[in-house]
This record gives sequence, C-alpha cells and structure tokens, in this order.
Amino acid sequence: MTTSPASFHSLFLAAWYPNREDAMSGLFVRKHADAVSAFCQVTVVYVHAGSQIRQQECVVHYYNKVREIIVYYPAGKGWKGKIKKPFAFLKAWRRGLKEVEGRPSLVHVNILTRTGIPALCMKLTKGIPYVITEHWSRYLPSRNSYHGVLRKLLTRLVVNQAAAVLPITGVLQEAMISHGLKNKNYQVINNVVDDFFFEPATTVVREDARKHIVHISCFDDEPKNLSGIIRVLSRLITERDDFRVTIAGTGKDAPKIIALASSLNIPEDRLQFTGELIPEEIASLLHSADFFLLFSHNENAPVVISESLACGKPVVSSSVGGIPAMINNSNGVLVKPADEDGLKEALHYMLDHFKDYDALAIQKQAHEKYSYATVGKTIFELYRKVVP
Repeated sequence: MTTSPASFHSLFLAAWYPNREDAMSGLFVRKHADAVSAFCQVTVVYVHAGSQIRQQECVVHYYNKVREIIVYYPAGKGWKGKIKKPFAFLKAWRRGLKEVEGRPSLVHVNILTRTGIPALCMKLTKGIPYVITEHWSRYLPSRNSYHGVLRKLLTRLVVNQAAAVLPITGVLQEAMISHGLKNKNYQVINNVVDDFFFEPATTVVREDARKHIVHISCFDDEPKNLSGIIRVLSRLITERDDFRVTIAGTGKDAPKIIALASSLNIPEDRLQFTGELIPEEIASLLHSADFFLLFSHNENAPVVISESLACGKPVVSSSVGGIPAMINNSNGVLVKPADEDGLKEALHYMLDHFKDYDALAIQKQAHEKYSYATVGKTIFELYRKVVP
C-alpha cells in the first residue's frame, strides 16, 4: 500500500541528541530530523543519564515540526549505581517508546549500537523497517575505538538487517565495511547546514585591512591539534604582518591553548579567542573571514567546513577522514596531518590567493550538498524506496 508523505511517520532513535545538560550534543541528528520533517511526520526518542536527578523524567516538546521525547534517568553513583544503570537505561527506552503516537512507518537509527537494538526488535515483532545513519568515527583506523566481541556481534546483526545504512562520509562507509558491517544498501548522506549560513557571499569590507583567518573548535587538542595551529601561527607572524586570526569555541583544553599562545608571545591584536558562540554568531564570523583553517589529526565530516563553504569561504585543512571528499582545488588547500611546515606554506599561499577562489561557486555547490531542502529530500526519497 502506498503511504502519502502526510501520513508517513519516521521515528528517530538517537544515541546523541541536544539535551538540557548539553545543547550541542548530537546537534547534527536534530538537523537531519528537522530537514526531513518538511516531507513527513518525525518523532525523536532519546534517553539521557542525568547527573543531577534521582528519578526518571520524561520531557515531550516540539522543535519546529519535530516531536522530541527525551527521557532523563539517574546516572547513578558508586558500584550500586553501575549495577542499576543498565536497568534504568532500558526502563527509560521503554518509557520513551510508549510516548510515541501511532505506528511509525519506519525507524531511523542514529549512531550505533544501542539504538539499533530496539529498531531490530520492532522489525522482528512488528515488521517495521529501519535505516541507520552513522556519524561516529570510531571505525576509522585513526580512532581504532571499535572494540568488544559482543558489541561487534550485535552491530553486525543490526547493520545486516537494516533496509539501508547512511554514513555521513564515504571514508566512514569503507571503514564500516572493513569491520564486517555488511549491507546491500549503503548511501552517503551529508550533514545539514543552517540556512542563515547561505546568505549571499559578498566582498568583506572592514576597518582592519589585515586578512582574516578563522578557526572554530571544541578545544580538544588530541583530535583537533590546536597546539599545532598555534605553533604555526607563531612562526607565520614573524614572516608577515598582513593577517590576523580568530579562534572561536571552548572546551577542556582552552586554558592550555590560550597559555601556549601567550608563551609564544603571539600579540593579542593578531590572535583573538572569542569563547563559545551561538550558530548565528558563527555564521557572522565566517562571513567576516577571508578563509577558514582546520588542522585536525582526526575528523569525519566536520560541520564547520560545510558551514565555511556555505559562506563561500575557501578552506585550508589537514587531509584526514572525510575532508578530502569536501575540499578540492576549487574550494581550498589540503595538507598532510601534523605537517606544520606544510601548513605554514599553505597559509602563505592562501593569504596571497584567497581572492582567486570563486565565492559564489563555492556557496552554490555547498547549497546543493548541505542545505536543509537538499538533505531532507534525499532522506525522504530513500524512505519511500524502503516503504513504497
């Protein structure tokens, strides 16, 4: 029987999702849900171990058209808490699924493995198909954090039984397959960029004549290599004085990185730390930039690169994870990871040539790949293939 878009119901099961303790966690999952909600009904169920509660709490509200069901359960403390936590976790999932209104047409699993178990159960008991979107870079050789015999067995079973698997990069797809996660219907699905990033790309006009480089980070130095960026900038500043850098964000290594910049005597007028910014502020910052900089050791498909391209800005980045599929000669420069000499030369080049890049073409291509309309339609068209 044909299901109309108006009656089609996608049930998102999310392992990461924005919540009252962390508004940024799994934000990309919410954006996928929001994007596809333009084409069908969407409900999200997410459970979260709350650090400040003693009993289960269920919160139901809407984010635009998306109905969000978030169940908080006690994280537990000590050895007793560790024993009780798995049972509290399962109880929370049961509560969340009870709040779902009506029978879903399809279940959309987001981030394996625990979210795949209820989806598999619903397929076996109710005949409801499911698809999987995977964001987690744990399968990549550079991360090597996909461990555990039971986890691997369950993950293989869940992936094999899915109607489709939608990793966010081709590199992630290859890594999943290399771990024996086989499925006949793999398809890469891009992350979403907020519409306000796509404001018309214009020539930057500002009082400060120096060229403006922007980096945005969660200040986790091990994967993001901010310390490498700071060391390269300290060298570059001694060779030219026609640029300044803004680093936005916050995180556990922020004091360490700020202290490193100070110890290397980088002047405050050449390097500014803004702290955490809201998405609209990030868009404004990127529109004020001449180009974006990333020098990570590990990445999957960084949303900040998609956002930079959406603003029409070229990118200088290390060539890791899914980034080579995002950056080419038309929109940026790639360097080897951890190659500080290579990064310095790439920055020299970009500072001299960023105006040679076609901002409108960069933005147009980004819109075709990362806009809400494009990604939402792509996801829904896949749904209709799974549920005719």
